[in-house]
Amino acid sequence: MDQRELTRLIDAVQRNCDRADALHAREKSLCTYLLGMREYFRWAEQLPLGAAPDKQRLSRWIAEREQVWDLLREQGDADFEALPLAAQVDPFDEAGANRQLAAHGLVYGAGIGLFGAPLFFLATRESAQPRDGAQVIVAGRELARGIVAAPAASRAGTILIRLDALRRWLWTRAEAAQRSHERPFVAALGVYGAADTAAAVERMARGEVETLVLHELGELRAGELLGPEWEDMLAGVADRRAELMLRALRDLLADCLVTLPRLLARDAQASLLFWFATFDGLRRALAPAIVDAYRAEDGRIDATALEGAVRAAREESLAGALGLRSAWRDGGRDALVEATRRLACAH
Repeated sequence: MDQRELTRLIDAVQRNCDRADALHAREKSLCTYLLGMREYFRWAEQLPLGAAPDKQRLSRWIAEREQVWDLLREQGDADFEALPLAAQVDPFDEAGANRQLAAHGLVYGAGIGLFGAPLFFLATRESAQPRDGAQVIVAGRELARGIVAAPAASRAGTILIRLDALRRWLWTRAEAAQRSHERPFVAALGVYGAADTAAAVERMARGEVETLVLHELGELRAGELLGPEWEDMLAGVADRRAELMLRALRDLLADCLVTLPRLLARDAQASLLFWFATFDGLRRALAPAIVDAYRAEDGRIDATALEGAVRAAREESLAGALGLRSAWRDGGRDALVEATRRLACAH
């Protein structure tokens, strides 16, 4: 692939990212949206991770992006464009694209994220290796992306780790944690050397790739237990609170199946602290006994309590997920929404 062909590919992927953002970027809360745009600006302008963006430049850039999105929305339901590879590739054919890109040291990602938002990216490929029946691909420098950059995803036996996205996400968490003195994340960062935040974030990003891989292996294992209907439920629920519950329940099950048991078996204290620093939202509400295993007063983890809490949460989350699947089978979308509401009230 020569430079002209690469540029055409980058442009096509970026246009698809822009179209997806035009449709979905402003569906978030204002605070989440602005934080996301701030980080997206740093990526687009190739600023150092810790650089504070000039407020006027950032404001102009956001306004310009929103104008582009407005124009794209005016085009209506135009399709995402095919990728200009040797054979034209459907933009959602992630596996087909990567078969052509592997020889060029590139990796492509395409999927559906939260609330049905399409997600695309193109990056350099750092490594690819088999792991526990899955193919784990680590992406490096990102050449095209949208406002949402999920650090990890798993689909059809392939796990994608976006190292650049992970690094940027960790930096925003570090900035927030240092302002709010968020104990779990500050403790986790301290293990990697909190005196130099930039170096600590880089070491954490490299060090915690394994934790992300374990979670995605857990997602694949959870998918085997829950069956293909689970993805049909996610795609068809059309209720945001219900979708958040479905995703939180599966995430918790994945961590109780694989992530936490493996980290506990290795006594991986740094990674356990990192995991607790990211354990929030509905997952915390669904597993309060896991929360109690972290002793905030001294930043330590009670491994015995955590092992017991993980066993209990694994059984409870699987039972809860299967119960929601039964509600879907028996009564469709309305029954599923009501079942997720009852589950939320119970916690």
